Parts: sequence; structure tokens; C-alpha cells
Amino acid sequence: MTPQAEAVRPSHAKVLFYLVLTTFFWGGSFLFTKIGVAEMAPPYFVLLRFVLAALIMAVFCLPRLHRLDRDTLRRGVIVGLALGITNLTFVVGIQGTSISRAGVINNLFVLFIPLIARTLWKDRIGRLNLVGIVLASTGIALLASGGGAGLNRGDLVSTLCAFFIAIHIITVSRVLKDEDVWLVSLVQFCVVALLAAGAVLMFKPDVAVPSFKVGASIVYCAIFPTVICFTLQNRYQRYVTPTQAGLIYTLDPVWSLLAGFMVLGERLTSREWAGCGLIFLAVLIPLVVRFAFEQRLIRHYLRK
Repeated sequence: MTPQAEAVRPSHAKVLFYLVLTTFFWGGSFLFTKIGVAEMAPPYFVLLRFVLAALIMAVFCLPRLHRLDRDTLRRGVIVGLALGITNLTFVVGIQGTSISRAGVINNLFVLFIPLIARTLWKDRIGRLNLVGIVLASTGIALLASGGGAGLNRGDLVSTLCAFFIAIHIITVSRVLKDEDVWLVSLVQFCVVALLAAGAVLMFKPDVAVPSFKVGASIVYCAIFPTVICFTLQNRYQRYVTPTQAGLIYTLDPVWSLLAGFMVLGERLTSREWAGCGLIFLAVLIPLVVRFAFEQRLIRHYLRK
């Protein structure tokens, strides 16, 4: 690494702070989305969120718009399609279940990634991921048997959302290379807005004039978990390993659980808590073991 690169490298504490901050903003999106879709149809909420996000990103991208070539546009459209389906299933899932349950279920994307990789590219799943899948399955079974109604439509759509989160992550890693991340984000946001507009035209949900509360929710979701989080993630995630990033991002459901408990007054039964706990462990255990293995390799390398 050159001295100049080392000089501009942020401290580890700064990297951790900003990545944890992204999880806080993402956790907040569960709360504000829940507030928004209580009065507004999910496709309209996604449409307004991403139109606003695209407009904000376009302002930042004005000096670099001349760099937007056909290849960047094509790659941005591909990852934008995955992001659009992810967000549409996200809001429908949130509308149909508690944000406490949705936050934990969405984290299943960590386990879907190796399953998809196994299906498409014959990659090994690995024993750790198998343990995680068994724990997650048990946790979902406990969620289904808790809370009276068991698994509801929102839980099922949130599980589908976790699958599309995994698809989006894999798509980004496979499709994007050295493109300008600002321009790619702008294209992604525009594609999501177009998909949401298509959903509005297809399903023709009732139009509701946003109240101040809904308007504030749209503004929050457009700025913080969209524009700011994408920027912080692209800026700081490069300084940690994928395993470390995964460990940090497991904080997402913690914030959504706290928001559901403190703001919305959501309460879980003992079975639901047990189910959420098992799903959380299903994601956490493989990440912790991989992190410990990485640290051991680093120490072994440094001793040489």
C-alpha cells in the first residue's frame, strides 16, 4: 500500500462507527416504512421514496453525469431490478407483520446467499451454513407456532424479501466492477422508481394524500437508509472483510426490535422471542466462526 493510500485510510474506529450508523438508519427504515404503509399503499410509498432519492442523488451526480456510459447504465439497470423487487417485497412484508419479526426474518439473506450459490454455481454450502439453516428453520417454526396466528402473509413476504436481498447482494458482486458507485446508485434508484410506478399502474391501489407523518417517513427513508447508507456503505465497507461486515449488519434487527418495542408498543410471546433468537443465532454463529478463523489466519501470517 502506498504512503498516500495509507494516509487517507480512515481509522478502524471511524470505519466501525459509520458502518454501525448505517445499521441504525436501516433499522429505522422498518419503523418509518411501517408508519408510511399504514396510510399509503406500498407501491406508492416505494415510488415516492425512490423518486426523491433519485432526485437527491442526481444533484450530487451532476458533475459526473458525462461519465454515464452504456455499460454503467446496463449494469446499474441489472442491479436496480434486483433492488426494486427487494424493496417492493420489503414494504409489503412490513405492512403485513410486526417490524420486530420482519427485521429478524429479513436477516435470513445471509443463509440464502450460500443456497443460491450452491444452486447456480455448485458452490459448497459448508457445515456452518447447514447448521445455520437448521437453526433458522427451527426459529421459523417457533414463530409460526407463536403469536396466535402463526406465520402470516407479512412473514412469508419478508422471507421472500430476504431471498431477494441475497439476490441483490450476489448481483452486485457479480455484475459491478470498477463503475462509478455514485452513477450506479443513481441508475439503481431510477430503476426502482420505474418498477414501483409499474406496480402502481398494474395494481391501481387507492391514492391517498400523504399526511405530515407519512411525508416525514418518505423523506427519512429516501435520505437516510437510501442515499446516506449507500454512500457510507460504498465508502467504508471496503476497509473490513465480508465477515466483519456481516457481523456488523446483524445489528439491523436489533434496532428494528427496539423500535417496535419502544415506539410501536410491539410485544412478542415467549415462543416468538425464542424463534427470533434462533434465527439471529443462525445468522450470527457462522459469521462469528468465520471471523475467528480469519483472525487466526491473520495472526499466523503476522508471525511469519
